[in-house]
Formats: sequence, structure tokens, C-alpha cells
Amino acid sequence: METTAGDTLQQFVTAPVRTATYKRLLYLLLAFPLGVAYFVAFTTGSSLGLGLAFTLVGLPVLLVTLVATTGAAGLEARLATVLLDQEVATPPSPRETLDSDDGYLAAVWRFATEPTTWTSVAVVLLKFVYGIVAFVVTITGTALVGTLLAAPFVYDDPGVNYQFGQYAVSTLPEAIGVATVGVAGIWILCNVINVVAAAGGLMTDAFLSVGRERAA
Repeated sequence: METTAGDTLQQFVTAPVRTATYKRLLYLLLAFPLGVAYFVAFTTGSSLGLGLAFTLVGLPVLLVTLVATTGAAGLEARLATVLLDQEVATPPSPRETLDSDDGYLAAVWRFATEPTTWTSVAVVLLKFVYGIVAFVVTITGTALVGTLLAAPFVYDDPGVNYQFGQYAVSTLPEAIGVATVGVAGIWILCNVINVVAAAGGLMTDAFLSVGRERAA
């Protein structure tokens, strides 16, 4: 369905009161801890596997790491589908890929040559970077808006100093003006949250869609 300018304006104005905005906020809040967990698990597993590659243990460790990475990418696809209401491609289940009647080696080879095995690695590593961006947007934005909204209540507190360049807030009307900017900031922040969250879903889908036509 084509989106008109009126639809876009309505989405902007109603962003703070739409349930979808807060689902996307949850998506962003989960991005940082998940990104860190993925990054630590993948780098630890891959480093250990490569370090032991000359032994019989190294290759199984690498295989387990790739299987877990594909599972993490599948989780990302499901999170985007549930929290962002986006249709995101899901990578084949490692169990399906590794289930081969031709033997263990053939199953491992099929898994290793599956495009989504490696695009899942990209999703997991990029999630770490995306999680940092999401953390900065949500925490910094929320703190800034909250500070502006609190101005009428704390502007005259001796320990609080609202100063913008050479301009210092010292009266209640000035503090109310600052809070008004904070109210406008709510709308801006909610829409930024929607855009950043949607970008995360599109990124995940772009990588996990690779090879989907071939599989179909």
C-alpha cells in the first residue's frame, strides 16, 4: 500500500501514543545486551576453534559456534517480526541443514555452504555496532528529554544549572519554555526510535534474504 504525505504526517504526530512505538523501543533496549552477548560468544568460540584447529577439537568448536550464530540470527528475525511488525526472512534451522541422509560430512558441507550461515555471522557482528547506536539513541535521547521536562520543577534548585551557551534559566516562565521544548522532543525522540528500529529490521532482513530465492 502506497504511503501518502498525510499518512506520514499522521504517523509522526501519533508516534508517542502508538503501541508500535513502544514495541520498537523495547527492540532498541534489547539490542545492546544482545549485541554484546552475540559478539562475546562468537569471538570466543571462533578464536578458540581457530586456535585448536590443528587438533580434533577445533573444527567441532567452530561448527558449534556457527550453529549457535545461525540460531542467534533466527532469534533476531523473530524479534523483528514480533516487535517491529516486519516480515523478516528467517534462516534455515541448523537442525534442518545438518539433517542429511548422505552422512555427517555431507550435512556439515551443506551447512557450511549455505549462504545464510555466513550472512548470519554478519547479522550477529553488526548487531554489536547497531546495539551501541541503539543504546546511545535511547538513553541519551530519553535523558535529554527528561531533563528538559523537569526544568519547571528543579530550575531553582541550588544544585541544578540550566544553561544554554550564555543563556541561563532563572525564572519559572523560562523553565516552562524549556519544558515546552521537551514536549516537542518527545515527538522527535519517538520518531527517531521508530526510524532506528525499522532500520535494524531492514538490515536483518537484507542479510538473511540472501539465498532465499535459491532455497525456494
